[in-house]
Amino acid sequence: MSDREHLMRYLKKQHVLSVCTGSGEDLWCANCYYVFNEARMAFWLMTEADTRHGQLMQTQARVAGTISGQPKTVLLIKGVQYSGRIHRLSEAREAEALLAYQKRFPVAKKVIAPLWEIALDELKMTDNALGFGHKIVWRREEQGHR
Repeated sequence: MSDREHLMRYLKKQHVLSVCTGSGEDLWCANCYYVFNEARMAFWLMTEADTRHGQLMQTQARVAGTISGQPKTVLLIKGVQYSGRIHRLSEAREAEALLAYQKRFPVAKKVIAPLWEIALDELKMTDNALGFGHKIVWRREEQGHR
């Protein structure tokens, strides 16, 4: 399996990310359930616009965050750091994302909240199971995605 395939498999397997946003001196992070869309190289998440992170994301589209498990052994540590731009999905794109989100998280069928897309600019995975400190890096500019 290639490094890229390993990274994509990990992102599809996980389901919670941290999203960190800010504007001026105001910084905030939140944990959100997500669905990874490999074709768009994007995360889809559902969160209210009036939350603290929702308000900040509307004033500053640049976000960063992490995805990781909680292993007890250093040799099993693996996780991803990311950066990208977040926006609320348009009505047309939201229908596709909602179907994927509700399939992954059936409880979301009972929730009405906006869907957002984080268009990824960069991913960096550390996976000690592949060798201590092993890194896998993906950048949108190097892949020709826009």
